[in-house]
Amino acid sequence: VRLNFHHYLYLTFPYSIMSTAVTQDKYQAVREDIAKVFPKADYDDGSLAPVILRLAWHASGTYSKNEKNGGSDGATMRFKAEAEDGANAGLDVARQALEPVKAKHGWISYADLWTLAGCVAVEQMGGPHIPWAGGRRDKANETDCPPIGRLPDGALGKSHVLDVFVQRMGFTVQETVALIGAHTVGRCHKDRSGFDGPWTVTPTRFSNQFFKQLLSQEWVKREWDGPTQFENKGDADLMMLSTDMALLEEPFREYVDIYAKDKQRFFDDFTQAFLKLIELGVARRSKM
Repeated sequence: VRLNFHHYLYLTFPYSIMSTAVTQDKYQAVREDIAKVFPKADYDDGSLAPVILRLAWHASGTYSKNEKNGGSDGATMRFKAEAEDGANAGLDVARQALEPVKAKHGWISYADLWTLAGCVAVEQMGGPHIPWAGGRRDKANETDCPPIGRLPDGALGKSHVLDVFVQRMGFTVQETVALIGAHTVGRCHKDRSGFDGPWTVTPTRFSNQFFKQLLSQEWVKREWDGPTQFENKGDADLMMLSTDMALLEEPFREYVDIYAKDKQRFFDDFTQAFLKLIELGVARRSKM
């Protein structure tokens, strides 16, 4: 049985303070101002939406179900230790772009702003509506930062994907494939991650194109002085990471096949998996 997100929230946080109608109006105003940030003609493919989605992902993807720390609650990437993690290179662009929104709506936490912005980014790029919920709080000290090195390393393979997504964060294999499908948008930069290029021909359009191209293109190892990555044979205008190529192996492959054929199924599964990601480690205040 698949629960919708609001059922999930009430089952997980039965005494949480849920947003009032007035607060929902405030959140809607924030959504509208976030959307105005995305167009930027001189940045990559003309949009900041992909890098802002990456911010939400990386702010959340540090969670450990075993150590019960990390995740989006706290917005600890505000602090130098996490901001300077090599895996977060380039995300200062996204954080700075959202500063005017934070200045205008000072009541919203950074933790809520970043995760909400990621959801709005997905929607604005043509992806599914994400039924986001607020209530995250910002942590005050750099000592609250999770250990460095928890985010996925694109140069590694299947065992690394399973370790990070399934063993540490607690996702299913299906949820893991859906989340990595976010690579349907954006691109890599040599001066940030060390990798180079877009995954798809539509890097600002959220779709199932990542899965289609993963299956339809012939991928060969790129011969260059950078980290291991793959390029499409012939045109060599697209790229895949080693972690992407791992999805062609079991136990991931069946979901790649499903999502390549069924965009709506991908959208539905991505919505659930992304909501789970941005909720990891979130502790809302109980009613008094």
